[in-house]
Amino acid sequence: MPAADPPAHPRRTRALVAVVAALALAVAVGAWSVRERVVDDDRGAVAALGPAPAGASCAGRAALAPRELRGMWITTVNNIDWPSRRGLPAETARAEFRGWLDLAVRRNHNAVFVHVRPSGDALWPSTYAPWSEWLTGRRDGRDPGWDPMEFMVSEAHARNLEFHAWFNPYRGGQPATVGGPGPRLDQLAPTHPLRRHPDWVVTYPSADRPGSRLYFNPGIPEARAFVEDSMLEAVQRYDVDGVHFDDFFYPYPEAGQDFPDDAAFARYGRRFADKHAWRRDNVNTLVREMSERIKAIKPWVKFGISPFGIWRNKRTDPAGSSTTGLQSYDDIYADTRLWVRQQWLDYVVPQLYWHIGFDKADYAKLLPWWAATVKGTRVQLYIGQADYRVGERGAWRDPAELDRQLALNRRHGVSGSVHFSARQVRADKLGAVSRYSAAHYAGPALVPAMAQLPAAAPAVPAITGARRDAGGVALTWRGDGAASFAVYRVDGDAARLVGTARGTGWVDRTAPADRPLSYCVSGLDRSGNEGRLSAPVSVDVR
Repeated sequence: MPAADPPAHPRRTRALVAVVAALALAVAVGAWSVRERVVDDDRGAVAALGPAPAGASCAGRAALAPRELRGMWITTVNNIDWPSRRGLPAETARAEFRGWLDLAVRRNHNAVFVHVRPSGDALWPSTYAPWSEWLTGRRDGRDPGWDPMEFMVSEAHARNLEFHAWFNPYRGGQPATVGGPGPRLDQLAPTHPLRRHPDWVVTYPSADRPGSRLYFNPGIPEARAFVEDSMLEAVQRYDVDGVHFDDFFYPYPEAGQDFPDDAAFARYGRRFADKHAWRRDNVNTLVREMSERIKAIKPWVKFGISPFGIWRNKRTDPAGSSTTGLQSYDDIYADTRLWVRQQWLDYVVPQLYWHIGFDKADYAKLLPWWAATVKGTRVQLYIGQADYRVGERGAWRDPAELDRQLALNRRHGVSGSVHFSARQVRADKLGAVSRYSAAHYAGPALVPAMAQLPAAAPAVPAITGARRDAGGVALTWRGDGAASFAVYRVDGDAARLVGTARGTGWVDRTAPADRPLSYCVSGLDRSGNEGRLSAPVSVDVR
């Protein structure tokens, strides 16, 4: 089965990405020559704009706030985003990370998705995994002397950004082609769990292939439980807002290679008709158990997965999408539709890394398929956006492609987007990021509330100060029981969201200086539920 478009899963190593991209150019050149479907620009659309909370007003004006998840992936493996290289001094690494968060704030994002377990390792002092070499520059597991996870969560929250801890469950290492241990068990850190449990190891592809690496065997229940425990350790110890997986469970298929798990299937797969059904059940079990265990530890922590964008093709299954690409259900044993229908997830972020009109996987056809899939469930739909593709041949040379995709998202009721990856957001190739940001992220947004999470709308805040200074209008308030706050400013016929904060103070740096202004503040709980607005306060013309 031909892949819809190989660059759809770029979190592989840089070397593999380069190879896949080259193949894509050869295979898909015909598709790129086809004129893409015209999609009307919908700049008037606003992300789930409505009263916040229902019927709320500030100084007699309806209070309006967009509800939309806006985020970017910050990738640590191969030092794609952060840290910029292995073994940076701690203060340099911290400064770089602050820079990524400041970028998120400038682009009016409200969440970051940070790679904290890229390859069976950890970016925190873990009792289950060695320190990540992408941070320390070493593969000996030596402690770098600081706790990156604690730092990252604290800095993200200081900017009122949700922190979603991004894990790769089953990868044990990276290929030797990118400086990883490859298929050699003796090249892992001495404390790596696969060295202690060689019976859990699967090598794929075979050791003579350039991309060979080690995996935890998903078919061994003890290995699965260990992997779950290693990720849940971070949930227990840190104030994360979400647990996030991407599309790596069983590896993407290699020509002429089968994942060598015959022994595990013989031992644990007897009740299944074939190995494929057993493998799918292994992944389903991981997803279901993680969902249940996260909520048992911290019911407010969100669980989401960013799968490959195609579940199944319609020619294989009438319930599938109008596509002709790689099928996650069949090829990587990820029954993504089931996870949504069973509501094991709080959100799903399909990687729709193709352009509008692409013949094998048309963004404009896949998007409504995913919207229909989440309909009637409590699972929120975000879309994984391919910022990394801007500037490639064909449609991606048009800086308006992502702008059109975000407009299409809003027409289909999508709850947000996550952009791959941080360095592409910063690079702003062709001005594409600036373009879609101006059209769709011009102001702040509140994260969408999730009805299935604990709800405790906070008490009404009381504004204690409002004064003009050289930086704008400085506000302070009191507020009990709130995880964060929303600031509204009367602007014409409505009071619109102008800022958010975790603390009890904020400066409106966009405040007009030529007219009196009125402000109100509300509190939100960890699940995004908003309490009643404060009494308004006014500030005079400067």
